[in-house]
Amino acid sequence: MKFNNYIYIFLGPELDPKQHRATIKTNKLTYTTVGVDFKHKEKVLEVAKEAIANGAQMIELCGGFGPLWIAKVTDAINGVVPVGSVAYGPEARKPLLDLLS
Repeated sequence: MKFNNYIYIFLGPELDPKQHRATIKTNKLTYTTVGVDFKHKEKVLEVAKEAIANGAQMIELCGGFGPLWIAKVTDAINGVVPVGSVAYGPEARKPLLDLLS
């Protein structure tokens, strides 16, 4: 199978995954990005299942979800595709906390 479809799911204030999304399509790739509200991280599970139904071959999560949510998403989709996340090194933690507080 050729890689041609993936999704990135990110967190932000007051985002509705049904509304705050975009898709970029070429003849070789479909890339979808979907926003989820910080206060309702659990909605990522629905988004991931929908993505699989729409042919996503890989799921990447915003680093704000953390490793626990990688495991929850993997379980929710029965591990049918790889689930990973963006990561920041230790040097970025204080600037990130300052930005998000």
